Amino acid sequence: MARDTAPQCKQCRREGQKLFLKGQRCFSDKCGVERRSYPPGEHGRGRMRQSEYRQQLREKQKARRYYQVLEKQFRAYYDKASRQPGVTGENLLRLLESRLDNVLVRLGFAASRRQARQLIRHGHWMVNGRRVDIPSYQVRPDDVITIKPDTAATETVRTATELTATVPAWLQADHDALTAKVLRRPERSEISAPVSEQLIVELYSK
Repeated sequence: MARDTAPQCKQCRREGQKLFLKGQRCFSDKCGVERRSYPPGEHGRGRMRQSEYRQQLREKQKARRYYQVLEKQFRAYYDKASRQPGVTGENLLRLLESRLDNVLVRLGFAASRRQARQLIRHGHWMVNGRRVDIPSYQVRPDDVITIKPDTAATETVRTATELTATVPAWLQADHDALTAKVLRRPERSEISAPVSEQLIVELYSK
């Protein structure tokens, strides 16, 4: 399984904002963006030439890093979104939001997407009573998500729930029983990803 092993705090600094890639650390004084609010690298504090292409590229990179997917997979999501009816950018965000690893973060069952991926790959979660070990699994309306009985990850999941204040309206969570249900597909207004999807569409449309 291909995965991004680059330093996560540097990714946030490159995009100039918190992408909440490291769970609890992002809420502490140790956050890289809080400590060094300039891009990483030798020329991080220099002036950067602004251009339309640079804005589009940065927005695409930000979305990739936020959802923790690689370029090839991200492009596949875009191609699938462009074939669906409706607005391509919104379709793209819905596909990314419906990934099981992202859903666990939205529900508060994982502190970060990297932690969610690990919990899924190790077989700690089930969808509709069947174990799912694929982080990119697309959840659908009426899917029921439950933790595997007697799993060793229960305490880790309960600790993660303490970082979550609210759950999106398109999801329903029971933090005591560690179960959840997908009520419907998310609306654009319910997706809190800090990205402008129109710039991504413009980049890939060239």
